[in-house]
Amino acid sequence: VNGVLPIILMAKSRGISNIFLPEKNAQEALLVEGLNIHPVSSLKQLIYHLKGEKQIRAQKSQFSVSNLKTDIYDYDMAYIKGQEQAKRALEIAAAGAHNVLMSGPPGAGKTLLARALPSIIPQMTRQESLEVTKIYSVSGILPTDSPLISTRPFRTPHHTASDISLVGGGQHPKPGEVTLAHKGVLFLDELPEFGRAVLEALRQPLEDRIITVSRASGTLQFPAHFTLVAAMNPCPCGFLKDPKKQCVCTAAQIIRYQKRISGPLLDRIDIHIEVPQVKYEKLASEKIAEESVKIRDRVEQARQRQAKRFADSKILTNSEMKVQDIKKFCSIDEKSKELLKNAVNQLDLSARAYHRVLKLARTIVDLESQENIKPQHIAEAIQYRPKEQDIY
Repeated sequence: VNGVLPIILMAKSRGISNIFLPEKNAQEALLVEGLNIHPVSSLKQLIYHLKGEKQIRAQKSQFSVSNLKTDIYDYDMAYIKGQEQAKRALEIAAAGAHNVLMSGPPGAGKTLLARALPSIIPQMTRQESLEVTKIYSVSGILPTDSPLISTRPFRTPHHTASDISLVGGGQHPKPGEVTLAHKGVLFLDELPEFGRAVLEALRQPLEDRIITVSRASGTLQFPAHFTLVAAMNPCPCGFLKDPKKQCVCTAAQIIRYQKRISGPLLDRIDIHIEVPQVKYEKLASEKIAEESVKIRDRVEQARQRQAKRFADSKILTNSEMKVQDIKKFCSIDEKSKELLKNAVNQLDLSARAYHRVLKLARTIVDLESQENIKPQHIAEAIQYRPKEQDIY
């Protein structure tokens, strides 16, 4: 049956200590400590037990997170040739849980970079693992051979996905992709190909970290604390500004293509990065780049600084800071203020974009294990904002 883990946790909170449930759900139930789990293979077996004729032997949790292999990833930054600037952007994204939009021609490595991102995000805590496992249990997609989700989710819905499949809902509301990506990564490839209504439905969960599904029967809230990574081509053919291949799109086609993504949605993405084609020399090079495990060490140190900073609040990462938190933790000197003022005027940044630059600068400082935001940190954060001509 689905949803065993949240049911067991609720039972424990109500003082119930003996649980009878299907045999195939036993491993999932054993994640909860301090209970007597009775695996039942048939109703007849349960009747014999209740009559006292043949007892079902109870099992107690002996589960240990330390026995799980949590450091296994299919993709590693070490084997991605070139793209140093994109890797740097993803390191910042991992450190502060910032959203990313990558733009570049087909075959430049955008998808590969996105798939390698989970390998540099800190490993999940037991509490995070239980949160994600509950979601997958309720959704009925928890692997039977792995009762606890121990690696961060990576969800890649196709661009033909409906808004309900993305944010959740239906006649009997179920979690959507934004919830299945909770504590992990939601990767949207070919972003402009998604329906306008689908993309606009992302605005609330990106801001609130939850998704609210309202139906006539009532209102439900699902967790949706994920990092959004999106990828797109600069134009329909994909070769706008490419130094070797000529773009065959008309100006009207390019504008129509880029305007499929609304300004408010783009405003909610902290890091905008161009991913160019990799040159042959780098592709053919035998040199191995920096491994994901080394990058993750720096990311974990940055996360520890954030955990200490936000110890007295519900905030976990820099990307979650509200305006009052930004004023408290992102103070800047006069040179930085002047630099930011010029950027706001020249790039026509909105108030939201202004605050996102400050949050991004705070994360860059954390990666360098420093305290104060300096002009060079503001300058790097500004580089990750889109230019007006790039959007329109």
